[in-house]
Amino acid sequence: MAYLARNIDGELLKWKDSSRRKPLIVRGARQVGKSRAIRHLGEKFKYYLEINLEEEKDLCKLFEEITDVKVLSQRLGAIHNVQVIPGETLLFIDEIQNCPAALKSLWFFKENYPELHVVAAGSLLEFTLNEMPSYGVGRVRSVFMYPMSFKEFLMARGKDVWLQEIANANWTNPVEERLHSRLVSELRSFLMVGGMPACVSAWVETQDYSACQDEQNDIQQSYYDDFAKYAKTVDPRLLRNTLAAVASQSGHKFVYSKVEGGYPSEKVKEALRLLCDAGLIIPVQMSAANGLPLGAQVNPKFVRYDYIDTGLLLRVLAMNYDDDKELTRLILAGEAPDLVNKGIVAELTVGLELIKSSNPQSKYDLFYWENLDRNATSEVEYVIAKNATLLPIEVKAGVSGKMKSLRLFMNKKGITAGIRTSLENFGLLEVSDSDSDGQSIRRDIGILPIYAVWRLADLSLPGSV
Repeated sequence: MAYLARNIDGELLKWKDSSRRKPLIVRGARQVGKSRAIRHLGEKFKYYLEINLEEEKDLCKLFEEITDVKVLSQRLGAIHNVQVIPGETLLFIDEIQNCPAALKSLWFFKENYPELHVVAAGSLLEFTLNEMPSYGVGRVRSVFMYPMSFKEFLMARGKDVWLQEIANANWTNPVEERLHSRLVSELRSFLMVGGMPACVSAWVETQDYSACQDEQNDIQQSYYDDFAKYAKTVDPRLLRNTLAAVASQSGHKFVYSKVEGGYPSEKVKEALRLLCDAGLIIPVQMSAANGLPLGAQVNPKFVRYDYIDTGLLLRVLAMNYDDDKELTRLILAGEAPDLVNKGIVAELTVGLELIKSSNPQSKYDLFYWENLDRNATSEVEYVIAKNATLLPIEVKAGVSGKMKSLRLFMNKKGITAGIRTSLENFGLLEVSDSDSDGQSIRRDIGILPIYAVWRLADLSLPGSV
């Protein structure tokens, strides 16, 4: 399988060339492409040494017995017949969660052998790190990796010119309309294929949804198989049922009682924590959003959970591309109101795109807002911080609609800029609302295509000069 370029490639190269480099851990769920990205980085070195502590369990003894990391590195190199030369060799320790001593050795690489490039990765790594609360403070750097974004999907499809056109667009300079239509078509495919590299590769090579489905089945089954590995105190059936409940409740406040099996809420909470640690689900917390930081105003009673990938979500929901003609039609050819309002994938995609376009050196937290006034039903799907202010994001279909929830939020919080993301082209709406004194206030609402959510990082706030 040919290597598919990833956004994190640039981050890895920066780490390689940094004079203040620390041992690096690439973190993320299984099958998101961590090892492939590191091996690609290894091509920039004269020598590349990879050890896998799941396949080579006996090597863990070396980490336990040898505390001098220079001696350890030479011993590992000798075993694999690879020279270990600082500045010329990349040492990659894969599946490092299987050996706590190897994780601890990263401390000593920073202190005693900083000139050697050392990178580690592993699936289910978070569980081991949780058992080492003081692990690596100041001595190790982490980067977080996720499934491929739509931007990376277009890169894999060879659509670099299209990406440049998106990068050149803004609120008052939309994408050329015929290209916009083609981008929406590509996005529809992406919603079904998802961003797992094996699935994207299958789509690039075959243009066959059933081939992508086969890959999704394999990945999802590998997740189920993993449950037995990290569920020392949790029934794997509970984990599977909880994951299914997350899928069925996607886009809504999670309700514990809807998990099949009648499990106590505390058991379900533990299962959710484990699934979050495994990277399979991502919490979206409800914030009062009265200011920044959003995380300081969270209401723990209201949490949604986003599944890690749209393609895998559809697999959990038992979607079959050959038999479920109506759902296939909805995603691939349905009108925008049908796709967004009846489907769950558009809202999920926006949240995932926000995460995937964030700084990989820290985890990105997702928040939403809900009006808790009596008899109120208003909700804004995502609220983020941009330019030291709140920016609400409503996922909405079509070109009409009053965006009641979005405008209510903006009026309550006294902010003048918001985002509507949909299948529409770039645009800017100017609306007038009245403040508490009855004075007219202009609100600027930027129309952002779902395929361009990654542009939020560099776009100005709607209405700003």
